[in-house]
Amino acid sequence: MFKKVLIANRGEIAVRVIRACEERGIATVAVFSDADRSALHVRYANEAYHIGGAPSRESYLRIDRIIDVARRAGADAIHPGYGFLSENAEFAAACADVGVTFIGPSPDAIEKMGDKSTARSTVARRGVPLVPGSEKGLHDAELMAAAHQIGFPLMIKASAGGGGKGMRAVNTPSEFDNALAAARREAMNAFGNDEVYLEKLITSARHIEIQVLADSHGNTIHLGERECSIQRRHQKLIEEAPSVAVDEALRHEMGQIAIAAAEAVNYVNAGTIEFLFDSKDSQYYFLEMNTRLQVEHPVTEEVTGVDIVKEQIAIAAGRRLRYRQGDIQPKGWAIECRITAEDPFNNFLPSTGVVTYLKEPTGPGVRVESALYRGGEISLYYDPMIAKLIAWGENRAEAILRMRRALNEYRIGGIKTSIPFHQGIMDSTEFIWGTFDTGFINRRPIERPATPLNEQEKIVAVVAAMLAHEEGRKAVHIGQPTNGRTQQNNAWKQAGRMQGVGGRW
Repeated sequence: MFKKVLIANRGEIAVRVIRACEERGIATVAVFSDADRSALHVRYANEAYHIGGAPSRESYLRIDRIIDVARRAGADAIHPGYGFLSENAEFAAACADVGVTFIGPSPDAIEKMGDKSTARSTVARRGVPLVPGSEKGLHDAELMAAAHQIGFPLMIKASAGGGGKGMRAVNTPSEFDNALAAARREAMNAFGNDEVYLEKLITSARHIEIQVLADSHGNTIHLGERECSIQRRHQKLIEEAPSVAVDEALRHEMGQIAIAAAEAVNYVNAGTIEFLFDSKDSQYYFLEMNTRLQVEHPVTEEVTGVDIVKEQIAIAAGRRLRYRQGDIQPKGWAIECRITAEDPFNNFLPSTGVVTYLKEPTGPGVRVESALYRGGEISLYYDPMIAKLIAWGENRAEAILRMRRALNEYRIGGIKTSIPFHQGIMDSTEFIWGTFDTGFINRRPIERPATPLNEQEKIVAVVAAMLAHEEGRKAVHIGQPTNGRTQQNNAWKQAGRMQGVGGRW
């Protein structure tokens, strides 16, 4: 096993990997930018090294600086987390060049599956079903001809990346030219490559993905599916495992297809095969492969009992998988809400500032993945996701009820968050019944609470001031009796009963 692992990432995923390493007795190395000098992952790691300015291109995307730190610190492996360099074949190759193990797939697998067009042609040779689409490398005129052949509506998608970048829906031929130009511009800005391809747009589609694990000894298994259809602008917001749309027979079939797709590129480590599932005729189609750990991996961990991060580390160290396919018996239901520093009532405008108060939910079946702390600063430099809230239940109904309870308990002061948005989703009849698809958010307007936000903020400010006063008084009079506990509980109870206040700071 490795002695020291460098985590080439930040935020909650860096903290998550550090914890997994500690539980395996592995020392950890953190890297940080100017904006993250006091970040939680810097505090938790055994060592921490500065790698550049706040913009990611000056720090977390600098392969040379990260490799230099790994050599200076004596790290024998690097975990990339997700985002940043996690699916960068050049980075994986650079690790190998200096004798540092990349905790992820080979550069060849990343390259083949990272280019979506190449991925489509690669898995097609293994009989994996594909959404009707175009070839790669077509010029604008050729793409227009292919669009008419595929038929409208369709999607223009960037070949070199994901996350909704370089992606445009086109409903009619008259929209095509402008959408194509916009997609190419965005793809170039995001990935340095403006190549795009076309796919048939499947309406009433669900986004379902299969988690796979593969070792270097020829063993590949799947850990079941995740439902990721609750999206806004192609960004996932809520995920759950399993999916209400998948029965045992379909789970087995899709799992075998996912394994075949991974084996098509001799895949090793953790990866995810994403599918579009057509609700109208129960057909599924290969969408892409994510050659990294997924943001939503905790819901799979909760229902299978498999620690995916620990398995990643063990696989990279040359160990055989500890599990066979028959060992994977999902139990219960798990739901994850991505908590972001955004204002859901103002078109999800990013919110920045200092976290002035933090109370994370606890209790049975509740898990929080976060790098937040009181006094920590949220900046505009990085992804707005600041935490993940996961709830597990013996069935889907219990998981939803636990998530409701956890969201009501969550308090983050100083910034606006997506918590009220998630509360609204948990109360939605369409979500509760499981009849949603990827168009759910577009069909559902995001409404403000009944009480105007400025009035809510005044109420919360008063309550926060009362609590701060009580905490300060107790700090001065250590060991002396106080009725502050009664006042505090009454204040929070009163605030929590007010419509729209809970969790909406």
